Amino acid sequence: MPIKNRFEELFEKIKSWRHYLHENPELLYEVIKTSDFVKKKLEQFGCDEVVTGLGRTGVVGVIRGQNARSTRVVGLRADMDALPLQEKTNLDYASKVPGVMHACGHDGHTAMLLGAANYLAETRNFDGTVVLIFQPAEEGGGGAKEMIDDGLMERFGIQEIYGMHNMPGLELGHFSIKEGDFFAAADTFLIEVKGKGGHAAKPQETIDPVIIGSNIVMALQTIASRNTDPVKNVVVSVCTFISDTQAFNVIPETVILKGTVRTFEKEVQKNTRRLLIKLSETISESFGGSAKVEYSEGYPVMKNSSKETNEAIRVAESVSGTKVIDAQKIMGAEDFSFMLNSRKGAYILIGNGNSSGVHSPTYVFNDEVLPIGASFWAELVEARMKIENKVGSK
Repeated sequence: MPIKNRFEELFEKIKSWRHYLHENPELLYEVIKTSDFVKKKLEQFGCDEVVTGLGRTGVVGVIRGQNARSTRVVGLRADMDALPLQEKTNLDYASKVPGVMHACGHDGHTAMLLGAANYLAETRNFDGTVVLIFQPAEEGGGGAKEMIDDGLMERFGIQEIYGMHNMPGLELGHFSIKEGDFFAAADTFLIEVKGKGGHAAKPQETIDPVIIGSNIVMALQTIASRNTDPVKNVVVSVCTFISDTQAFNVIPETVILKGTVRTFEKEVQKNTRRLLIKLSETISESFGGSAKVEYSEGYPVMKNSSKETNEAIRVAESVSGTKVIDAQKIMGAEDFSFMLNSRKGAYILIGNGNSSGVHSPTYVFNDEVLPIGASFWAELVEARMKIENKVGSK
């Protein structure tokens, strides 16, 4: 693959960074060691600025090009946090933290952007400024939004922004992207169903919230199958069903249902919320119980802008030597959506090859991806802020 030669030279170093990060995973905003590691590396590379504390534990590095004529500013983002998962890979560098694992490849994302930072600080072969964003709390914490709320875009004058994620099942080093709506919006809900508890041998004396909750679970599936236009996207998933007793012979007083709603269109999102609340309340009442629903809008739809998507495609094809694959819509969510709502940009997928899926205890980030991803970042910066040699200029 036509990756930059410098990344072949840096490969072992970048790989060692990823292995260190993999051994020392941290959750959400508690990425203290990770942030410190990133900060020290950026300082060693000679970044013009290294700023900490945005989004609590985020780190930002600034590198100015060798030519200062341009006022262009491009942002590149990598996520740093891990998942609450017990690793089962048997790697020599497996997680040293019980119950915490880099099962989504954020260790690789961080290492690739560090590799690009190393190269860009050495060469500065671009006209403008690159802002390297190392973000905490992608896995449900909304770290991107917190960094934006702390003034990320305005403070560093970011004009366009890019993100990248590894994709198991996509051939190693190949790229995939979609213009426009790419990742879905994701909302969460909690339904508290109250009945009347009692002895399991006397169900007639109770109002069984387990029965009520079970009916709600089934009814919620009709939101997609019978209440939404079939050509539109909505997924309602009940993922947790908990009662207030663990006994074998007690009908509980209360059950809790938790889950997610995933949509692309505002009208579908609004209608799903309305129906979820209505079905939960009316079904509970029909059995003599009651339901209290908490519904929270989460990550918005992630949309890639046209010009920046096309530029990412051009660079990806140059780096990989293969045609970029047109991606399908993904019902998963990504808090990079907050950044793309704030600035134009694009989010691209890079192939991890034949591996377990992300969020699996046997998932392994493929080290061979590292120089390819780092090369993509460097090439993108040099392409978006190309040095123009003006004839006759002084």
